[in-house]
Amino acid sequence: AFKIMTDPFVGSLTFVRIYSGKLVAGSYVLNANKDKKERIGRLLEMHANSKEDITVAVAGDIVALAGLKDTITGETLSDPDKPVVLERMEFPDPVIKVAIEPKTKADADKMATGLIKLAQEDPSFHFSRDEETNQTVIEGMGELHLDIIVDRLKREFRVEANVGAPQVNYRESISKISEVQYVHKKQSGGSGQFADIIVRFEPLEAGSGYEFKSEIKGGAVPKEYVPGVMKGIEESLPNGVLAGYPVVDLRAVLVDGSYHDVDSSVLAFQIAARGAFREGLRKAGPRLLEPIMKVEVITPEEHLGDVIGDLNSRRGQVNSFGDKPGGLKVVDAFVPLAEMFQYVSTLRGMTKGRASYTMQLAKFDVVPQHIQNELSAAKQEEASTA
Repeated sequence: AFKIMTDPFVGSLTFVRIYSGKLVAGSYVLNANKDKKERIGRLLEMHANSKEDITVAVAGDIVALAGLKDTITGETLSDPDKPVVLERMEFPDPVIKVAIEPKTKADADKMATGLIKLAQEDPSFHFSRDEETNQTVIEGMGELHLDIIVDRLKREFRVEANVGAPQVNYRESISKISEVQYVHKKQSGGSGQFADIIVRFEPLEAGSGYEFKSEIKGGAVPKEYVPGVMKGIEESLPNGVLAGYPVVDLRAVLVDGSYHDVDSSVLAFQIAARGAFREGLRKAGPRLLEPIMKVEVITPEEHLGDVIGDLNSRRGQVNSFGDKPGGLKVVDAFVPLAEMFQYVSTLRGMTKGRASYTMQLAKFDVVPQHIQNELSAAKQEEASTA
């Protein structure tokens, strides 16, 4: 399945390409990723402005299936007797977010329905509820992406909503190794809570994600308590110590510890791991990472200097520029996403509407120290007034 689309007359349509064999309307297929059977209600051949019911589709055909309930983009459908799982599609994490607030209770109900359907169609679009502000937050791959989402909510689902200013999805990481000991001890009548752990935090190469490792020897921490440490650290990863952004490219190593025969438990070690995470990251040179976009601008030659100067002023790094037919120039650059908001308006004004641009996520890189300080201070101020 490579695309999900909601049709006002048919409902959810799942677009698939058939690699081998054949599909028959009314038959059952196996979602091999979820090990669930799905029934094909209708088999549709899609045209530019119409669709046609068919009974059979064969290898090489691209068709839409109606009636599937659990299949999402990137999953494999196969013969129930011969399950096959093709390589999954990988979708990048969102890099930008905005808060969206429905104007009425009726709009809130329609917005919830719309967001669920849009997220099913587009795996690179996410939404969530911010418990602190009680706002719905939508996340995507850029301003245009979220503009389209908001427009579809208004146009297709008749939702009236107020939309906040875009915000960058930063990440946090560490720059050096730290090792901390954290003891969780609590006594309040009856059995208490006790956990003692020593955890080492190590930076990993960009894009490595997160790893957990246990080096416990001799039963200093019994094996049944190690998953508690692992869980405590993993549930802390979404909230870093600088500004509360997700933590990436980190290895946590459980080095040593101790326990109490009566008062120790998985929960006690889980709580200790959370404390070790906060202390360990503060000592490990925490740093903020920002999304860097690969930007390509196509402009008439007479505006080339202005375009390059503007990209440089946005903390951009111009990598190359070349020629295009018709006296046009193409400029390739890396620019922080935080500096690209409203760029389309600036570019149009600078080039009299004759230039265009595209951008996509290239990497995450370290934020300049003064910007990191500003973001960290803003987060602390926000927390103190909450």
